Amino acid sequence: MPIQLNAADRKLFLIAGGVFLLAVATAFILAKGPESIEEFPTTYSAGSSGAKAAYLLLKASGYRVEQWEQSPSDLPQATGTNLVLILAEPSGAPTTEERKYLRQFVENGGHVIATGMFAGLFLPESGVVPEPLPRMTWKKLSAQSPSSITHATPEITLVPQAYWKHEQFAVPLYGDGDKQMVVKYRFGKGEVIWWASATPLTNAGLKEPGNLEFFLACLGSQPQARILWDEYFHGYRRSLTGSIQNSPVKWIFFQFALFTLAILLTYSRRSGPISIPARESRLSPLEFVRTLGALYEQANAASVAVDICYHRFRYWLTRRLGMDSNASVDELERAIRERWNFRDANFNATLRECESAAYDNTLKPRVALRLVRSLDDYAAKLKLFPKSGKDKGLSKEKI
Repeated sequence: MPIQLNAADRKLFLIAGGVFLLAVATAFILAKGPESIEEFPTTYSAGSSGAKAAYLLLKASGYRVEQWEQSPSDLPQATGTNLVLILAEPSGAPTTEERKYLRQFVENGGHVIATGMFAGLFLPESGVVPEPLPRMTWKKLSAQSPSSITHATPEITLVPQAYWKHEQFAVPLYGDGDKQMVVKYRFGKGEVIWWASATPLTNAGLKEPGNLEFFLACLGSQPQARILWDEYFHGYRRSLTGSIQNSPVKWIFFQFALFTLAILLTYSRRSGPISIPARESRLSPLEFVRTLGALYEQANAASVAVDICYHRFRYWLTRRLGMDSNASVDELERAIRERWNFRDANFNATLRECESAAYDNTLKPRVALRLVRSLDDYAAKLKLFPKSGKDKGLSKEKI
């Protein structure tokens, strides 16, 4: 049996389908391919900007390298230069506690290789200055001072995303003119080497002339050194919950939760009580008043409305007073003054103005409204139109 959809359900279905297609299109547009230059240099990525090749190369070459997915507070104590920590373009910013433990790691003799424009946030001393307009093209850098690292290769290739300030002391290793893009400095018992970008250790940059030699020279000459390749600041955690919170996977759960909420709202909408809104009857008094008012307005018959209200007022007033319907205005005023002790200076003038308004075809609506309101006020004061049964009839005692 085919499902029958009314207009409201069809509209809801089309809106939901449009949002879903928009989300899918956005995901395809923003998805990072294997050649993306914005990818983190993580050891889990085989893309051009990943670092899986360098990690496996060190493994195959006999280096004691491991992926570090723990907090800096769990870093082991460094002794001499046997412990190396690689911070390959870490994302985000460290907390005060994390930065304190990184500082202690270097002070105790740890060897840190940090890359990228934001790596300075993780270092004990930093002179990193991001390029105002960072370039994504590779550039060859020449050695600027003699050292064991520059002795291994006189030239390297990387992306110049930042440079080191001259006033912040460090030994320049490679640079472009007066801009230092690879430096090293001592801190406590340890040493820090900073690169402008992680290009030399990426899958694509590792094959450039001199980059592999440069990378191995930065690791040091001690084959027994333990190398910790940080993945903690790339969003990877030992626990499943921590990894999800620091990776794009959390957005999948968010979309799933949003989709589930939409289903629940749709179900509750279909399963809830059905209430049919009450329709206003065209025969109701309010509808009649609106229709009659629109008719008078279109016919420009303000004088007719005043005449009807005036004759109705006279009818009830003469009936209550027991007077002839043709009684004059002066007689009516004298009767209510003597019998009901009602005195109003404008009463006589208002009734005479209503009598003359009935023959005035050019009467303005605002004047007609004023007269009708005045008659209604007098009727309320004289209690001509009681609203409830107990108010019917007007005894002389009450008046």
